[in-house]
Order: sequence, then structure tokens, then C-alpha cells
Amino acid sequence: MNGLIRLEVLRVLRNRKFQFFNVLYPSLLFLLIAGTADSTEPLDGTGGLTLPAYLMVSMASFGALTAVLMGNSERIAKERENGWVRQLRLTPLPGRGYVLAKTAAAAVGALPAIVLVFVVAAVVKDVRLDAWQWLALTAAIWAGSLVFAALGVAIGYAATGDAVRPITMIVCFGLSLLGGLWMPATTFPGWLQDVAAWLPTHAYAALGRAIERHHAPGVQDLTVLLAFFVLFTGGAAWLYRKDTLKA
Repeated sequence: MNGLIRLEVLRVLRNRKFQFFNVLYPSLLFLLIAGTADSTEPLDGTGGLTLPAYLMVSMASFGALTAVLMGNSERIAKERENGWVRQLRLTPLPGRGYVLAKTAAAAVGALPAIVLVFVVAAVVKDVRLDAWQWLALTAAIWAGSLVFAALGVAIGYAATGDAVRPITMIVCFGLSLLGGLWMPATTFPGWLQDVAAWLPTHAYAALGRAIERHHAPGVQDLTVLLAFFVLFTGGAAWLYRKDTLKA
């Protein structure tokens, strides 16, 4: 199993398309949106955060989200279709080993995206935090991405190789937009703000923003993330068993 994990990690790191979209793209979006923003003026409805500080967490979360969600779903769906998963079932590798290898590789790919957004925000937009905040932000966003890694596994086992990309794109960008990663949820109509508050992406980014404001994570946000993690993990496990029986 360790050999498969190393192989999957190397595949991710050597994939130039992956490196651009999942590592560079969030940082480029940050620069595009926050490029001319005031680095000292607090943004309304953010608890005193500036636009660059708010967007830094948003884009780091978005980068980790796309890395684990799109990476897992597309690879699993295509490897199921081309018979690679079926071949692995003939080896002593346990089924959970395959899923663990995919999740580990996606998590490794998510970390550079998070760190690069932080570096760009600090260097270009002068975002300043204490050392413990930078470490806590990195750990929180990286750990929180496991919720969406589980969703990626579920989509990978539910979708065909042809359909997986559009499905994942819709899910990824839909959750990002409605969860307030692209713009503050406080700008939404009231009813949409109520919906956003219960989405995993909204809770995910809220963890990072709480750290920026020197606050403890909200109980509702932790509860929402935990509930969706259980839901996505359970769905992935059920779809995996269904796929195994079908084979």
C-alpha cells in the first residue's frame, strides 16, 4: 500500500495541468480580485477583515477544495472505466488502500496551493498575521479539505469517465459560489445567506476567518463540517461496496 501511495503522490506532482489549475489558479484569482483592493480598510460584514485577508482564506480554501475534489473524482472514475481498479482488486491490496492512496495524493497536492496563496497575499498585499496564525490556518484548511476529498471519492464511484468532469465542476463551483468563497455571503439575499450558513464550504472558510480574527471556530461551523464529512464518507463507502459487488 505504501508503494501505491508514493506512486499516486508522484503522479500528482508531475502533472503539469494539475499544477497550473490547482496550484497556480487560486493565487492568480486572488491577484485578479484583490489586486487593487485597499489592504487597510475593513470589509463590511467580515468582522473587521480587509478584502485581501478575507480573500486569502477564500482562495486558499478554494485551491484545496479543487485539488482534493476534482483530483479524486476524475482519477477514480477514469481508472474504474479503464479497468485499473478491477486489476488492483486481483492483488492483495485492500480496497481501503486504494481510496487512502487517492486521498493522500490529493491532500499532498492541496498543500502547495494553500501555501502559495498565503505567500502571494503576504508579499503582494501585505497581509500580516502572527506565526501561530499562519500555522493554524494551514493546518485548518488542509485538514478541512478531507471533507471534500470524501466527496470526490463518492463522485468518482458514482459518475462515468465522460460525465465526471462536468459533474465535479458544477459541484465545485456551485459549492464555492454559494458558500461565499468568491464573494462575502453577506452580499447575498437574506434567504440565500440562510442556505449558505449550512453549506460545508461556508463552514470551511469560516474556520480560517475565525483564526484570522483570533477567535475560536464556531460550534455551528464545526458541526456542519463534521456532519458533511460523515455524510460524504458514508456515501463513498456505500458506492465503493456497490461498485465492488457489481465487478
